[in-house]
Amino acid sequence: MAQSILKFENVSKTYGNLLALDGINFSVYQNEIIGLIGPNGAGKTTALKLIARLLIPNEGRILIKTHKGHLQDIRIHEKNLVEMGFLIDIPHFYNTNPASLLRLIAKIRNYPKNQIEDRMDTLLKSFNLYEWKYKKIKTFSKGMVQKLGFCTAIIHDPEVVILDEPQTGLDPQSRITIREYLRNLKKEGKTIIISSHLLEEIREICDKIALINQGKLVGYDTIDNLEITYKTKELICEIETPIASSDRKEFLEKIEHLLRNYLEKENDDSIIKDAVSYNSDKQCILIKYNGLNTAKSKILEILSQYLSNNYKITSFYEPKITQLERIYSKMINKEND
Repeated sequence: MAQSILKFENVSKTYGNLLALDGINFSVYQNEIIGLIGPNGAGKTTALKLIARLLIPNEGRILIKTHKGHLQDIRIHEKNLVEMGFLIDIPHFYNTNPASLLRLIAKIRNYPKNQIEDRMDTLLKSFNLYEWKYKKIKTFSKGMVQKLGFCTAIIHDPEVVILDEPQTGLDPQSRITIREYLRNLKKEGKTIIISSHLLEEIREICDKIALINQGKLVGYDTIDNLEITYKTKELICEIETPIASSDRKEFLEKIEHLLRNYLEKENDDSIIKDAVSYNSDKQCILIKYNGLNTAKSKILEILSQYLSNNYKITSFYEPKITQLERIYSKMINKEND
């Protein structure tokens, strides 16, 4: 059974009259990648700063695993805790160079002195910064500074890595590099908590998501389980020929009737609104279905038969990124009701 490595116990944090976090409870297990998502001002960065001990909770406590394997309040004997690495907010550095900066952080973090140079060079090469090793950071682009910030978070090979919007300012190739590096850290047994507005990145790498809204934890589970809870399964059927606007109403009603046994339903067993819709820009039929694997093949079979005379299906698939966006939207809307 996986071991808990970090735990929030009824954690609240206020800034004056503003309640930033309101009784947050959740556990993170060793070797998990957890994604924190939520609107601006929801409390995500506050949660990360509490873990980093940059802030102190007004109520509750945060527990981190110690070198002996048990959980301990982060405010007590911090030297007993496992090593953690942090990238909080957009990094800003003194006008030094990467070599001096990384050496200093590695020494402060008690990384073995005889291994610092090799560790530093390996990281700089991994993120295409090696040729900038001795150049002033003030000459760096925003993306280069962000990659250097990531290097500072992991230079000492921490067991827990905390990242706040690590993809900010990065080009697509750098995002891929960071994503792959995080996957490799997981393979090494590291635990990672990452806050991001980029839902596609969260979908790609995270084992679970924690959705925070107005200071409250409104959802915490695997994406697959949240899809079941919030009934977010969707299928897209792309067709070669557009449907004339005059025919759409009758066309969609007919498809809804044919697929009625496989569509998403309300609690009273009535079919949800817009269970079947049409996107004219992308020439596709969108189907919100019951999420069962057996239903997907049946839906394709029915559509193929019905459309065969007038329309050609060019693609039929379940959009993964859209699923997370729908989960996000449903959870936020439910909490705000």
